[in-house]
Amino acid sequence: MGFKTPLFLTLLIVLPVLGGYLWWMRRGRRAIAPMRMNFSDIGAMQQLPKTVAVKALPLLKVLRLSAVALLICALAQPQLSQSREQKFYEGIDILLVLDISESMRAEDFQNANRIQTAKTVITDFLENRKNDRIGLVVFSGESFTLCPLTLDYPILIELLREVKIGQLADGTAIGDAIATATHRLRTSDAKSKIVILLTDGENNAGTIQPNAAAELAASLGIKVYTIGMGKEGGALIPYEDTTFGKRYREVLTYLDEDTLTQIAGMTRGRYFRATDTQSLTNIYAEIDRFEKTKFEVVTSVDYKALAPYFLMPAVLLLGLEMLLSNTVLRKIP
Repeated sequence: MGFKTPLFLTLLIVLPVLGGYLWWMRRGRRAIAPMRMNFSDIGAMQQLPKTVAVKALPLLKVLRLSAVALLICALAQPQLSQSREQKFYEGIDILLVLDISESMRAEDFQNANRIQTAKTVITDFLENRKNDRIGLVVFSGESFTLCPLTLDYPILIELLREVKIGQLADGTAIGDAIATATHRLRTSDAKSKIVILLTDGENNAGTIQPNAAAELAASLGIKVYTIGMGKEGGALIPYEDTTFGKRYREVLTYLDEDTLTQIAGMTRGRYFRATDTQSLTNIYAEIDRFEKTKFEVVTSVDYKALAPYFLMPAVLLLGLEMLLSNTVLRKIP
């Protein structure tokens, strides 16, 4: 609670002065009263017990001073302030595009294959986002929207966990994947529209060339971040042998970094290379810093006048004082 005109509160200093003056006047009257009774002896009357009404006479002064104090507080215009904050979020629409081709089985990421590592790092990325609509596109020889743009991150994470290699025809259709993500984002009214594409190969399938898809994304204001995954020099890919069980074969996968760099440059994005789990984690963390949700906080303050809550009791106290002073506490001159 505050006061709009607190200067009036200085008048409260008058109250103790007034109270002291009334007390001094009462003592002065007692002192001079016997001198005025020249022909009467009031000693016997002073011995009489005081009635309840006599004892209650100081109550009139208390009521009067309290009423004055309340009136002064009312003049100071007490008010209660209530501040409200409204946050206006400028969300980002993000489509995660994940390669699930056979080469993503390669186990060159600290005893885990590439797809498992990617899913773990992407899950951590999702847990750091707020107020952004995020979707998921998976691709190999063809592309498919596994989850449209949503704010339901737990559902998105669950769908990501269920992603398996072999769900789509084999191959690496990077152009089709970007086109699918662009199609999902074309009707978005978000000010920032982002595609994060992760792959470990080169475009060798699909009907749309990567550069053509990138041009379409750029024309719609969509930024594409590209991530090349995997170590140079090939990797071991497991396979099932009917006789000996799980076996490994070394496959040299070609990562077309030039095309991925061009895609990122055409759309004002960036290209990253991930050769281990930590570097992939750092890449998603860096993108997370680049693409932060913007929000604006608008604070408004509402004031509620409290003067009536002081004025009404003051009027009641003055009325009670006047009533008592003219009835049960009336003094005979």
